[in-house]
Amino acid sequence: MTDVSVKAVPVRCSVHVNAPAGRAFEVFTAGMVRWWLPTHKLGEKVFKEVIIEPRAGGRWFERSEDGAEWNWGKVLVWEPPARLVLAWQISANWVYEPCLVTEIEVRFVEEAGGVRVELEHRDLERYGAQAASVRATFESPGGWPGLLAAFAKAV
Repeated sequence: MTDVSVKAVPVRCSVHVNAPAGRAFEVFTAGMVRWWLPTHKLGEKVFKEVIIEPRAGGRWFERSEDGAEWNWGKVLVWEPPARLVLAWQISANWVYEPCLVTEIEVRFVEEAGGVRVELEHRDLERYGAQAASVRATFESPGGWPGLLAAFAKAV
């Protein structure tokens, strides 16, 4: 069952960073391990790397110290330094679910004194009956707002 009320309200947040778009894009993608919260993982061990393969169709995954890999999703759109769209394929129970696809679009918008990084996590109705609780998690301080704050510090 789909919760249509959630579709109209994706999670949106943004942050300003004092860097050019190219630098912000690089830290967001190739430097994700520097700012992604270590508690936000799928593997049992602390991740060593968070990898976004730099191309449409590329994988998005974590790699732990022992070399184990845990898929998070894939790259849908790769347009450096302006735009990135990722498929988030993690269930409400925090496991990789290849049949579940919600989208995270990140835009890097040049503005005076740096760049505004705008994030939108959409298609949350695909979580069905769990859509509202998942949305609440994503918009909480420990969700996307906290992750973007950590990202801004890393830039």
